[in-house]
Amino acid sequence: MSLEPFQKVSFEFYPPKTEEGRIKLLNVSKTLGQLDPAYFSVTFGAGGSTQQGTLDTVLDIKQQGFSAAPHLSCVGSTKENIRAILGNYKRNGIDRIVALRGDIPSGTLDAGEFRYANELVGFIRDETGDHFNIEVAAYPEIHPQAENAHKDLANFKQKIEAGANSAITQYFFNFESYVRFVEDCDKMGLYVPIVPGIMPITNYSQLARFSDMCGAEIPRWIRKRLEGFADDRESIKAFGADVVSELCQSLLDYGSPGLHFYSMNQSEASLVICNNLGIKPV
Repeated sequence: MSLEPFQKVSFEFYPPKTEEGRIKLLNVSKTLGQLDPAYFSVTFGAGGSTQQGTLDTVLDIKQQGFSAAPHLSCVGSTKENIRAILGNYKRNGIDRIVALRGDIPSGTLDAGEFRYANELVGFIRDETGDHFNIEVAAYPEIHPQAENAHKDLANFKQKIEAGANSAITQYFFNFESYVRFVEDCDKMGLYVPIVPGIMPITNYSQLARFSDMCGAEIPRWIRKRLEGFADDRESIKAFGADVVSELCQSLLDYGSPGLHFYSMNQSEASLVICNNLGIKPV
Protein backbone atom coordinates (compact mmCIF):
# COMPACT_ATOMS: atom_id res chain seq x y z
CA MET A 1 0.00 0.00 0.00
CA SER A 2 0.97 3.66 -0.36
CA LEU A 3 0.96 3.87 3.42
CA GLU A 4 3.53 3.85 6.18
CA PRO A 5 3.20 3.26 9.94
CA PHE A 6 1.29 6.07 11.63
CA GLN A 7 3.61 8.96 12.34
CA LYS A 8 1.98 12.14 13.63
CA VAL A 9 -0.95 14.45 13.33
CA SER A 10 -0.72 17.82 11.58
CA PHE A 11 -3.01 20.84 11.53
CA GLU A 12 -3.97 23.44 8.95
CA PHE A 13 -4.42 27.15 9.72
CA TYR A 14 -5.31 30.18 7.63
CA PRO A 15 -3.54 33.53 8.13
CA PRO A 16 -5.42 35.73 10.62
CA LYS A 17 -6.48 39.16 9.39
CA THR A 18 -6.18 41.07 12.67
CA GLU A 19 -3.75 41.30 15.58
CA GLU A 20 -6.45 39.83 17.80
CA GLY A 21 -6.73 36.88 15.42
CA ARG A 22 -2.95 36.50 15.43
CA ILE A 23 -2.79 36.31 19.21
CA LYS A 24 -5.65 33.82 19.27
CA LEU A 25 -3.91 31.64 16.68
CA LEU A 26 -0.67 31.70 18.65
CA ASN A 27 -2.61 30.30 21.61
CA VAL A 28 -4.29 27.69 19.41
CA SER A 29 -0.95 26.54 17.96
CA LYS A 30 0.52 26.38 21.47
CA THR A 31 -2.40 24.24 22.63
CA LEU A 32 -2.31 21.89 19.64
CA GLY A 33 1.47 21.85 19.84
CA GLN A 34 1.14 19.79 23.02
CA LEU A 35 0.19 16.89 20.73
CA ASP A 36 3.67 17.06 19.14
CA PRO A 37 2.38 17.55 15.57
CA ALA A 38 4.54 16.83 12.56
CA TYR A 39 3.88 20.39 11.40
CA PHE A 40 1.32 23.14 11.07
CA SER A 41 0.40 24.16 7.51
CA VAL A 42 -0.73 27.67 6.59
CA THR A 43 -2.96 28.42 3.61
CA PHE A 44 -2.19 30.81 0.76
CA GLY A 45 -5.00 32.91 -0.73
CA ALA A 46 -6.08 32.86 -4.37
CA GLY A 47 -3.42 34.50 -6.50
CA GLY A 48 -1.19 34.91 -3.45
CA SER A 49 -3.64 37.28 -1.78
CA THR A 50 -2.40 36.27 1.69
CA GLN A 51 1.27 35.95 0.74
CA GLN A 52 2.61 38.19 3.52
CA GLY A 53 0.10 36.83 6.02
CA THR A 54 1.16 33.28 5.20
CA LEU A 55 4.82 34.12 5.74
CA ASP A 56 4.13 36.00 8.98
CA THR A 57 2.04 33.14 10.36
CA VAL A 58 4.64 30.55 9.39
CA LEU A 59 7.36 32.55 11.14
CA ASP A 60 5.17 32.95 14.25
CA ILE A 61 4.73 29.18 14.37
CA LYS A 62 8.42 28.55 13.80
CA GLN A 63 9.34 30.94 16.60
CA GLN A 64 7.20 28.82 18.92
CA GLY A 65 9.46 25.88 18.11
CA PHE A 66 7.14 24.03 15.74
CA SER A 67 7.61 22.96 12.13
CA ALA A 68 5.57 25.03 9.68
CA ALA A 69 4.59 24.30 6.09
CA PRO A 70 3.34 27.23 3.99
CA HIS A 71 0.90 26.53 1.20
CA LEU A 72 2.03 27.85 -2.16
CA SER A 73 -0.43 28.17 -5.03
CA CYS A 74 0.80 29.01 -8.50
CA VAL A 75 -2.16 30.01 -10.66
CA GLY A 76 -2.04 33.70 -11.48
CA SER A 77 1.61 33.91 -10.48
CA THR A 78 4.96 34.16 -12.29
CA LYS A 79 8.15 32.17 -12.03
CA GLU A 80 9.93 35.26 -10.77
CA ASN A 81 7.42 35.71 -7.97
CA ILE A 82 7.47 32.03 -6.97
CA ARG A 83 11.28 32.08 -7.07
CA ALA A 84 11.32 35.04 -4.69
CA ILE A 85 8.89 33.35 -2.30
CA LEU A 86 10.94 30.14 -2.27
CA GLY A 87 14.10 32.12 -1.56
CA ASN A 88 12.41 33.89 1.33
CA TYR A 89 11.27 30.61 2.85
CA LYS A 90 14.73 29.09 2.48
CA ARG A 91 16.35 32.08 4.18
CA ASN A 92 13.94 31.66 7.08
CA GLY A 93 14.69 27.98 7.56
CA ILE A 94 11.42 26.63 6.14
CA ASP A 95 11.90 23.21 4.54
CA ARG A 96 8.36 21.97 3.89
CA ILE A 97 5.83 23.30 1.37
CA VAL A 98 2.30 22.34 0.38
CA ALA A 99 2.28 22.93 -3.39
CA LEU A 100 -1.11 23.61 -4.99
CA ARG A 101 -2.52 24.91 -8.23
CA GLY A 102 -4.93 27.24 -6.47
CA ASP A 103 -7.89 29.16 -7.82
CA ILE A 104 -7.77 32.10 -10.18
CA PRO A 105 -8.84 35.20 -8.24
CA SER A 106 -12.31 36.49 -9.07
CA GLY A 107 -12.27 38.90 -12.00
CA THR A 108 -8.89 37.64 -13.26
CA LEU A 109 -8.52 35.87 -16.59
CA ASP A 110 -4.75 35.35 -16.72
CA ALA A 111 -3.67 32.02 -15.19
CA GLY A 112 -0.04 33.15 -15.13
CA GLU A 113 3.00 31.05 -16.02
CA PHE A 114 1.80 27.90 -14.25
CA ARG A 115 -1.28 25.98 -15.30
CA TYR A 116 -1.15 22.97 -13.00
CA ALA A 117 0.32 21.94 -9.66
CA ASN A 118 2.74 19.45 -11.25
CA GLU A 119 4.40 22.40 -13.03
CA LEU A 120 4.85 24.13 -9.68
CA VAL A 121 6.29 20.98 -8.10
CA GLY A 122 8.75 20.59 -10.97
CA PHE A 123 9.74 24.25 -10.71
CA ILE A 124 10.38 23.97 -6.96
CA ARG A 125 12.59 20.93 -7.55
CA ASP A 126 14.51 22.65 -10.37
CA GLU A 127 15.06 25.76 -8.28
CA THR A 128 15.79 24.28 -4.86
CA GLY A 129 16.73 20.63 -5.34
CA ASP A 130 15.81 18.52 -2.33
CA HIS A 131 15.62 21.41 0.15
CA PHE A 132 11.84 21.24 0.48
CA ASN A 133 9.64 18.34 1.47
CA ILE A 134 6.78 18.89 -0.97
CA GLU A 135 3.22 17.94 -0.10
CA VAL A 136 0.52 17.97 -2.78
CA ALA A 137 -3.25 17.61 -2.75
CA ALA A 138 -5.14 14.37 -3.41
CA TYR A 139 -8.86 13.88 -3.99
CA PRO A 140 -10.32 10.51 -2.93
CA GLU A 141 -13.76 11.67 -4.13
CA ILE A 142 -12.33 13.24 -7.32
CA HIS A 143 -11.44 16.90 -7.85
CA PRO A 144 -14.63 18.88 -8.56
CA GLN A 145 -13.18 20.15 -11.86
CA ALA A 146 -11.84 16.79 -13.03
CA GLU A 147 -13.48 15.27 -16.10
CA ASN A 148 -13.45 11.81 -14.55
CA ALA A 149 -11.67 9.69 -11.93
CA HIS A 150 -9.15 8.28 -14.42
CA LYS A 151 -7.94 11.73 -15.45
CA ASP A 152 -7.88 12.90 -11.85
CA LEU A 153 -5.57 10.01 -10.95
CA ALA A 154 -3.41 10.79 -13.98
CA ASN A 155 -3.07 14.37 -12.73
CA PHE A 156 -2.10 13.12 -9.29
CA LYS A 157 0.52 10.85 -10.83
CA GLN A 158 2.04 13.82 -12.66
CA LYS A 159 2.48 15.67 -9.36
CA ILE A 160 4.25 12.71 -7.77
CA GLU A 161 6.47 12.15 -10.79
CA ALA A 162 7.37 15.85 -10.79
CA GLY A 163 8.94 15.38 -7.36
CA ALA A 164 6.29 15.50 -4.62
CA ASN A 165 7.19 13.58 -1.45
CA SER A 166 3.70 12.94 -0.12
CA ALA A 167 0.07 14.01 -0.32
CA ILE A 168 -2.70 15.40 1.86
CA THR A 169 -6.23 14.54 0.80
CA GLN A 170 -9.27 16.74 0.60
CA TYR A 171 -11.44 15.93 3.59
CA PHE A 172 -14.00 13.17 3.23
CA PHE A 173 -16.45 11.21 5.36
CA ASN A 174 -16.56 8.02 3.27
CA PHE A 175 -13.81 5.72 4.50
CA GLU A 176 -14.14 3.55 1.41
CA SER A 177 -13.25 6.45 -0.89
CA TYR A 178 -9.84 6.72 0.77
CA VAL A 179 -9.21 2.98 0.59
CA ARG A 180 -10.12 2.87 -3.09
CA PHE A 181 -7.92 5.88 -3.85
CA VAL A 182 -4.91 4.32 -2.12
CA GLU A 183 -5.48 1.03 -3.92
CA ASP A 184 -5.72 2.84 -7.26
CA CYS A 185 -2.45 4.62 -6.51
CA ASP A 186 -0.82 1.28 -5.69
CA LYS A 187 -1.85 -0.07 -9.07
CA MET A 188 -0.16 2.92 -10.70
CA GLY A 189 3.04 2.44 -8.69
CA LEU A 190 2.59 5.61 -6.66
CA TYR A 191 4.11 4.57 -3.35
CA VAL A 192 4.06 7.80 -1.37
CA PRO A 193 2.44 8.57 1.98
CA ILE A 194 -1.15 9.71 1.43
CA VAL A 195 -2.33 11.46 4.58
CA PRO A 196 -6.11 11.78 4.96
CA GLY A 197 -7.46 15.27 5.51
CA ILE A 198 -9.86 15.42 8.47
CA MET A 199 -12.61 18.02 8.91
CA PRO A 200 -14.07 18.25 12.41
CA ILE A 201 -17.83 18.83 12.38
CA THR A 202 -18.86 21.84 14.48
CA ASN A 203 -21.15 23.90 12.23
CA TYR A 204 -23.47 22.20 9.76
CA SER A 205 -24.28 25.17 7.51
CA GLN A 206 -20.59 26.02 7.18
CA LEU A 207 -19.69 22.39 6.50
CA ALA A 208 -22.40 22.06 3.85
CA ARG A 209 -21.18 25.22 2.11
CA PHE A 210 -17.54 24.10 2.10
CA SER A 211 -18.46 20.60 0.93
CA ASP A 212 -20.55 21.87 -1.96
CA MET A 213 -17.63 24.04 -3.07
CA CYS A 214 -14.91 21.40 -2.87
CA GLY A 215 -16.87 18.33 -3.91
CA ALA A 216 -16.61 16.49 -0.57
CA GLU A 217 -19.65 14.29 -0.06
CA ILE A 218 -21.52 14.43 3.22
CA PRO A 219 -23.30 11.05 3.42
CA ARG A 220 -27.07 11.38 3.54
CA TRP A 221 -27.38 9.82 6.98
CA ILE A 222 -24.92 12.36 8.40
CA ARG A 223 -26.70 15.26 6.69
CA LYS A 224 -30.06 14.17 8.06
CA ARG A 225 -28.75 13.79 11.59
CA LEU A 226 -27.10 17.20 11.46
CA GLU A 227 -30.22 18.82 10.01
CA GLY A 228 -32.23 17.30 12.83
CA PHE A 229 -30.13 19.09 15.43
CA ALA A 230 -31.13 22.48 13.93
CA ASP A 231 -29.36 25.17 15.99
CA ASP A 232 -28.31 22.86 18.82
CA ARG A 233 -24.58 23.51 18.48
CA GLU A 234 -23.56 21.29 21.39
CA SER A 235 -25.37 18.28 19.94
CA ILE A 236 -23.80 18.96 16.54
CA LYS A 237 -20.35 19.06 18.14
CA ALA A 238 -20.92 15.87 20.12
CA PHE A 239 -22.30 13.97 17.14
CA GLY A 240 -19.57 15.34 14.89
CA ALA A 241 -16.84 14.29 17.30
CA ASP A 242 -18.22 10.73 17.41
CA VAL A 243 -18.57 10.43 13.63
CA VAL A 244 -15.16 11.87 12.81
CA SER A 245 -13.42 9.92 15.59
CA GLU A 246 -14.86 6.67 14.20
CA LEU A 247 -13.65 7.63 10.73
CA CYS A 248 -10.17 8.41 12.05
CA GLN A 249 -10.00 5.12 13.95
CA SER A 250 -10.91 3.24 10.79
CA LEU A 251 -8.17 5.11 8.93
CA LEU A 252 -5.60 4.31 11.61
CA ASP A 253 -6.65 0.66 11.65
CA TYR A 254 -6.22 0.58 7.88
CA GLY A 255 -2.71 1.99 8.12
CA SER A 256 -2.99 5.73 7.59
CA PRO A 257 0.46 7.37 7.79
CA GLY A 258 -0.96 10.38 9.65
CA LEU A 259 -4.01 12.58 10.10
CA HIS A 260 -4.16 16.17 8.83
CA PHE A 261 -6.81 18.26 10.58
CA TYR A 262 -8.48 21.24 8.91
CA SER A 263 -8.65 23.11 12.19
CA MET A 264 -10.38 26.34 11.05
CA ASN A 265 -7.99 28.08 13.49
CA GLN A 266 -9.69 26.34 16.43
CA SER A 267 -8.30 23.74 18.82
CA GLU A 268 -11.25 22.26 20.74
CA ALA A 269 -12.76 19.94 18.12
CA SER A 270 -9.39 18.55 16.99
CA LEU A 271 -8.33 17.99 20.60
CA VAL A 272 -11.52 16.05 21.38
CA ILE A 273 -11.01 13.78 18.37
CA CYS A 274 -7.34 13.20 19.15
CA ASN A 275 -8.22 12.41 22.75
CA ASN A 276 -10.82 9.88 21.55
CA LEU A 277 -8.06 8.25 19.49
CA GLY A 278 -5.67 8.09 22.41
CA ILE A 279 -3.42 10.83 20.98
CA LYS A 280 -2.45 12.68 24.14
CA PRO A 281 -0.35 15.77 24.95
CA VAL A 282 3.33 14.92 25.35
